[in-house]
Amino acid sequence: MGHLISSTTMLQEARRNGYGITAFNVHTLEMLQAVVEAATELDAPLILQTTVGTVKHLGPEYIVAAAQTAAKLSNVPIALHLDHCTDYDLLVKCIRAGYTSVMIDASMFPFDENVACSLEVVKVAKAAGVNVEAELGKVGGVEDDIVVEEADARLAIPEECLRFVELTGVPTLAPAIGTAHGIYKGEPNIAFDRIAEIASLVDLPLVLHGGSGIPAEQVRRCVALGMAKMNVATELRIAFSDAIKNVFNANPDENDPRKYMVPAKQAVKSLAMEKMHLVGCVGRAQELKL
Repeated sequence: MGHLISSTTMLQEARRNGYGITAFNVHTLEMLQAVVEAATELDAPLILQTTVGTVKHLGPEYIVAAAQTAAKLSNVPIALHLDHCTDYDLLVKCIRAGYTSVMIDASMFPFDENVACSLEVVKVAKAAGVNVEAELGKVGGVEDDIVVEEADARLAIPEECLRFVELTGVPTLAPAIGTAHGIYKGEPNIAFDRIAEIASLVDLPLVLHGGSGIPAEQVRRCVALGMAKMNVATELRIAFSDAIKNVFNANPDENDPRKYMVPAKQAVKSLAMEKMHLVGCVGRAQELKL
């Protein structure tokens, strides 16, 4: 492709054709390389994703430079997304640095305040050709410093989703439908009827948060109903960390980062390929070349 692109077009295409695109939270160069290699080998469109914590840890300029290099070297469409941002100034900083998609998370506020916050971001992002994702309802679990207890999680209301999209003009929407961030302690309680109702009212791409650990059949059902983007974070971190732990368990005195980063990278790549097959985006990259 040669450059990072906005995720708007790729997600609209995915929604229109009934498949999903995986968005992977990456925290190191090796994780970024792994998911890009997976997408390239499978000819799959890709969304690289970073949390606010990762942005603060690495710096947006370093992240953008690595993502831009990946886009230049790869032949698949790649977008770079800022996940769950509540800080307007940081969000604008990431847009200026070269992020092509951002999420404003004002879901903890009342509806009208969420609309106002999201609308402000949409105006800035639209001028820069950047995709915007917003959330309605509350997805449970932990995402960086954002903690939503199970008792406080709430499902999105379909009629509010329609009104929200009409008022903000947001291109992508993440409605809370019963998933949670992190690894599930039991079976996810996904409200499929709620997804179907929202999708019947709102024709833009919907986003599935809390994609780690959802049974395959449930993921496929969510995608078929209109979830065009699936976020994967915790599972990726676990695969990466477990591979490193295995190296040190076998050789506690290992001190060459390449010796433990290579298997960690391979573990992430294998998992990424599995998720891409699951949502149906394999072989779709060439359709999206701009």
